[in-house]
Amino acid sequence: MKIVDIRESTRPIKSNIRNAYIDFSKMTLSLVAVVTDVVRDGKPVVGYGFNSNGRYGQGGLIRERFAPRILEADPAALRDDVRDNLDAHKIWAAMMTNEKPGGHGERSVAVGTIDMAVWDAVAKIERKPLYQLLAERYGNGQAKRDVFVYAAGGYYWPGQGLDGLRREMQSYLDRGYSVVKKKIGGASLAEDCQRIEAVLKLLGPGQRLAVDANGRFDLPTAIEYAKALSQYDLFWYEEAGDPLDYALQAELARHYDKPMATGENLFSMQDARNLIRYGGMRPDRDWLQFDCALSYGLVEYLRTLDMLKEHGWSASRCIPHGGHQMSLAIAAGLGLGGNESYPDLFQPYGGFPDGVQVKDSIVTLPELPGIGFEGKADLYAEMKALAV
Repeated sequence: MKIVDIRESTRPIKSNIRNAYIDFSKMTLSLVAVVTDVVRDGKPVVGYGFNSNGRYGQGGLIRERFAPRILEADPAALRDDVRDNLDAHKIWAAMMTNEKPGGHGERSVAVGTIDMAVWDAVAKIERKPLYQLLAERYGNGQAKRDVFVYAAGGYYWPGQGLDGLRREMQSYLDRGYSVVKKKIGGASLAEDCQRIEAVLKLLGPGQRLAVDANGRFDLPTAIEYAKALSQYDLFWYEEAGDPLDYALQAELARHYDKPMATGENLFSMQDARNLIRYGGMRPDRDWLQFDCALSYGLVEYLRTLDMLKEHGWSASRCIPHGGHQMSLAIAAGLGLGGNESYPDLFQPYGGFPDGVQVKDSIVTLPELPGIGFEGKADLYAEMKALAV
């Protein structure tokens, strides 16, 4: 039993949208196929993975450092002999050979992309949905297939205006989402408040709006926004300042007593731990958005969940960034609070298997082996072409 090939392709997910910090006109991601010699249903098992939006493709790092380390390792050293399977933790350790601690930047994305594909293969070898495998190995044995999702959108784009924003948000509500998110910080405070109020007027009972500054603000601006946002009943105020400015986040909590969210741009357990230690985050109301596809993968995410438990946090306070099916599987298997969703953006990589419907911001995951990519026809077409 071994991995016989690892293939990577850099794919465009460009769009004319922007948030408070970047535009997506040249955005890419890496698509990876991990090919094994294990045969199921007459075909070799292939695991697939890709990185979340916002950090670009990682082809150089994958092809030059991390894939060769796996392929050059003794296959016996990468096996889980107890389960007669590949061992994702041993494979992760092989990838990180000769890597110094710290400096988590881009390599965490490359490793997380391959790690996703490895877990997809591991679950397929056991003929189980990944969420069930995770529940059995690391959870209470019972996966919760009903997962909360919210619709992320509300970017700034040319000619949008308030009418364009209203149409977009109404389309999410019409598709079954009860929580929607829009961007702030890419316009003046007055204009952002206009945009917020335009969306709030669309919402009915039980429907909520979250806002996201994408790390744009310095402390005075973050506080200025906090004072203005306090008049609204928002689901959360997200990533006000630089993700590594824990002092800013802690100070902001003194000025905003409603829920906040951050963490999507923290790429290791150690950085997540520093947020918990020094960022003033409150486990009774705030939300953590660590994204396994950007932060060394599920192997590291499991360490992060252990750290959170040690510090009195529940996994149910985690709603990962990224809108991909890997985090959905983790949410269902390990009891996270839900997952981000991009109903229209970054396709075909976001979204759910075909036929999955959103109702009151809940989706029910189908019983598909692995992560379930094969259930999404447009995405699987791209994946399958890479593995040929």
